[in-house]
Amino acid sequence: MDEESIKGLAIALTIISLWAMSLIFLLNLDLDQIPIIWLGVGFVLQTFLYTGLFITAHDAMHGVVYPKNPRINNFVGTVALLVYGLFSYKELLRKHHLHHRFPSSEKDPDFHDLKHKDFFSWYLYFMKNYWSWTRLMGLGLIFIILHFALQIPIANMALFWIIPSILSSVQLFYFGTFLTHQEPKGGYTNPHRAESTSFPVLWSFITCYHFGYHEEHHLYPNVPWWKLPEVRKQNNC
Repeated sequence: MDEESIKGLAIALTIISLWAMSLIFLLNLDLDQIPIIWLGVGFVLQTFLYTGLFITAHDAMHGVVYPKNPRINNFVGTVALLVYGLFSYKELLRKHHLHHRFPSSEKDPDFHDLKHKDFFSWYLYFMKNYWSWTRLMGLGLIFIILHFALQIPIANMALFWIIPSILSSVQLFYFGTFLTHQEPKGGYTNPHRAESTSFPVLWSFITCYHFGYHEEHHLYPNVPWWKLPEVRKQNNC
């Protein structure tokens, strides 16, 4: 358990550190001096790291970032959600537990309302449940500080901060909710009302840190994201 705790914490801190260093570096780039292909690489990388922030917070909600010490575990989750988008760890923890208790039902805050079933409508309905004017004002204040006090160009903020964070929410929703919790034609076949995507391990990691192995996650919520391929392999043997 000690070794697993240390590994989980190391992975979480690595993701947070890479995100922070990448963001600082990219925000200070002179975009006119960088070939567009490298700007694209930076954009994709930052989106991927933003997704990693949320996945880290999600693991913290299940107590698996640092099982040895819940305070450290929850602190890491709190930090990850704050830098991801000023989200409240306690609020998302409550809603996520409801999701696991009442998956794909009217009591599930991540599920649609039986009307907004298509991807775009469901995504907007999903995001509305996590909307907050306080968060929006806080993000606006950060924008003002970065641009006017620290002289960060708006183009840099849009390309490496604003758009990647929004796209990561689309990525998380598509691979971790829409594909995995939409009702199959024949109806749900397990009590978790969840299905897993069939991507190979590498693509599963690239698409959403194995969040698509969602049936396995609901079956074993105390397994960290980086061990889900192992669980999936054992279940398929």
